[in-house]
This record gives sequence, structure tokens and C-alpha cells, in this order.
Amino acid sequence: MIGTSLGLFVFTFVAGPPVAQADVLLDLVSDDLGRAHGAGPSLRPTGDVPALGPRLEQDDVLLLSLLELRREGRRVFSTPFNALDGFGDGPVDPADTTSPGGRPTLGGNGRVLRVNGLDSQTCVECHGMLSTRSIPPTFAVGGHGGMAASAMPGTRELDVDDGAANGFAFFDGRLINPPFLFGSGGVELLAKEMTRELQALKAQAEANPGTSVVLVTKGVNFGKLLYDDVLDEFDTSGIVGLDPDLVVRPFGRKGDNATVRRFALGAMPFHHGIEPAELTDDLDGDGVPDPGIDIDADGDGVFNEILPGELSALHVFAVLTEKPRVQPASSSSMRGLQRFQDAGCATCHLPVLETDTTLLPIAFPEVETDPDANVFREVELLGGAAGFNTNGAGGLRIALFSDLKRHHMGAALEESTGGALDPWFVTARLWGLADTAPYMHDGRALTIREAILAHGGEAAAAAAAFQAFQAFPTGDQLDLVAFLERLRTPLDPNADL
Repeated sequence: MIGTSLGLFVFTFVAGPPVAQADVLLDLVSDDLGRAHGAGPSLRPTGDVPALGPRLEQDDVLLLSLLELRREGRRVFSTPFNALDGFGDGPVDPADTTSPGGRPTLGGNGRVLRVNGLDSQTCVECHGMLSTRSIPPTFAVGGHGGMAASAMPGTRELDVDDGAANGFAFFDGRLINPPFLFGSGGVELLAKEMTRELQALKAQAEANPGTSVVLVTKGVNFGKLLYDDVLDEFDTSGIVGLDPDLVVRPFGRKGDNATVRRFALGAMPFHHGIEPAELTDDLDGDGVPDPGIDIDADGDGVFNEILPGELSALHVFAVLTEKPRVQPASSSSMRGLQRFQDAGCATCHLPVLETDTTLLPIAFPEVETDPDANVFREVELLGGAAGFNTNGAGGLRIALFSDLKRHHMGAALEESTGGALDPWFVTARLWGLADTAPYMHDGRALTIREAILAHGGEAAAAAAAFQAFQAFPTGDQLDLVAFLERLRTPLDPNADL
């Protein structure tokens, strides 16, 4: 008898020709573990082994075809991490029980916290719905999430039984309803081009001390900037809807991540306790793991939990998910678009922004103020997997319905973390709207009408105009609904994988 182990399972074969035995074993291993870089779904290991399977270094990324790289990214995005991958935090850190690395677990279960992260094994748990409009719902890797998938970062206090008699369940964190990834490449390309132009305007301000420079890019006004050559400093008090470093950050409800990769660098440790090596092993601050350095920063017994190459693959997969679609226009929906504009919604929800090029630069390590630094690959967004359309001038039309700018949304939507950004949110992208209820940053709006009426602050006038619109003839209201119902998610994203 000949035995071999695979994880916890032992396969025993009757003695026979060595080649035949090897073939049988190879078939079993292939069926269990799937195919590296192969098409279609693969099966994760079922024994006590890391779930992620074959590891991917940054040098490996440079050797893969684009299709192989996207498949690897989907694998990283979809793998349910376990403790041998590094899932979870290590020992509780009494000095900081809130940040990733030293958080407690719920009821001492040893793995899951749920309220402040450690809330999922895989990205697709929260990003897996294609449409909640269809009954039953449809699913796709990279989709949005429902209420049960919402994250609660930073939460330390949760008054579930309203012991403080507030009339509501107070909590001091955030509640974030997960958006989809579809069309992320177009969003990232817009942001990088806007950042590049804003950095040029900053240089213009420095070259002309005492002269205010208006910060307008792609028709979006971010205020003004002044350079004082006596004090050798910039006056950033005139900047609006943007951080003082003039980097456009379209990802995250607060507009705090410039790229998908940057978002993933925070999401991996927060949601899964998976620590990126480019953060833990970068001692000299250049964004790259230092040679020979393997640091288990959270003390869970695992290092190199997610490698730069794996995050690069995830990045490429995400930015090449297909863009949302717009259904063909009807006369009613065209009238609805006019109503949308008349109400002032299009002031912030800009229907279309255009890029200057069709190629998205992918970099490692990233330099947020310089989108052209350390680019290792450019991916084409025109047609193909991403599916964007040309603007006829060398770039793309991105019909996202957003200005990628932060706005003050009023007291009713203000979060309760105590931070300066509590009432500020980046303008939500409306593409895919019809398929992605619930709405708003925390999923509080179950219908489109509720979402519109919840607007306050800078958007209060648009909400008031819409409220007045409710008294208009039913036909006018139906026109607006007809327009918004044209904004759909893609039919079959990543079908070629």
C-alpha cells in the first residue's frame, strides 16, 4: 500500500505501476487545488493549509499575461483566508484595542470581532451582489453588499438597548454599506489625471507667489491656492472638497483612497487581519518590503500575509471589472434627465467626465502625488474587459454621475466618530443605481426617493427641489424614475475569466 497526505486527508492506493499511481495522485491534487493561472473557478484546499495557495511575488506579476494577472487577482479577491494565511489579529494590545493588529474578538471566540472589522474571510463576502433589483438577486465577484455586509469601523461603544435614552442606538464608529467595484478603472484614471493637473497648478502657484491659482480640473472646482514666498509655505485655506496635498481620492465613502491598491492596503488588515508585507516589512519607508525582513507585526505567528504581487494582481483585476451600463433611452427617460438637471442634481452628480487617455498606469510602490511614478504596467480601458467608450479625442467617456469631490451633507447624515470629516462625503457615483439598493453611505435609504430626500448641507437645495417636484404631475415624476432606472450594473462582468 502507498499513502500520501494532502492537508488532513490521506489517500491510499493499491500498489501498481509508479506512473499510474502518480497520475492518479496528480488528478486528485489538481481537482482539490485548481489550476494556477487557469480559467474558471478552482477549489481551495480543504485541509489545514493556507487557503490562498500559490504565492505571487511582484517579479512574477511582470511575467504574467494580462488575462493570467486578472485571474490571479480574482483568486486573491475571492479566497476565504484562514488562520494559516494570517486571518485575524494576534494577542490583544491593551494600549490600542481598536486598530488592526491587537483587537479583541467577540466573546473570546479567537477569530471574529464583526463590529470593528475582523468581519469576513474574503472580499467577495461584502462585494458579491450584481443586482438586488432582480428577484432572486443575482451575484457577481466585485459587486455591492446589502445591509448584513455593512462594516462598522472604529466602533468602541454601541448602545444597542438605548441605555442612554437617546431615542436611538448610539455608536461612535461608522456604518459603511459596501459599493461595487465595477468601472473602477475609469474612476481611478480620472482621479490620476485630475491629481496630475492639480499638482501642475500647485507648481504654477509656487512660481507666482502672492497670486491665487484657481484649482479647476475637468470642470470641477476645488477652490484656490496661494503661495507665500516670504513664509515659504502654501496657504491651503481656500481648498474645498479635497485634502491640502491636492490628491483626488475617489475610493471610500469619505474620499480617502487614491487608488484601489491604497484602499486594499487598509481593507486587508481591517476586515481580515491580513497584513500587507509592503507595510510591515518596509523599514526604510520606500513602500517596498526590505530584503530579508519578515515581520509578524500582529503577533499571530504568520508573516508575509499578503505580498506586493498579490495586491498588484488584485489591483489589476479590480480596475478591469466591466463598467456599469446605461439602458437605451426612451422619450420618458430623456425628459427625466432634464428633470434631474433642473433640480440641481447634476451640479455634483456630473453625468460624464472625460479622460485624456485610455491607458491606466498601475504602479508599485505608489506615490499619490505623482501618478506616473514607478509604473510597471499600463492597462487599456477602451473596450475589452473594462468596456469604456471613446470620447473621440483620444480619451474615454466615464458616465459615473459624480464630481469625485467631497461635500458637506448636513447634520442628518453626519457620522459620530468625532472626526473632522464626519459630515463630509465624496459624491456618490450613480451609475448602476437601479440595481444596488440600499442607498446612502450607511444603507439607510431603501428607495431612491428616500435617498434624495436625505440630502442636506450643500445638497439641501437639490433635495428641496425634488421635494417640491413631488407635487408635480405624476407623469413628470415617472419620467425621473424612468431616467434613473436606466442606470444598471453590467450584465455579466468578468465573463472572459
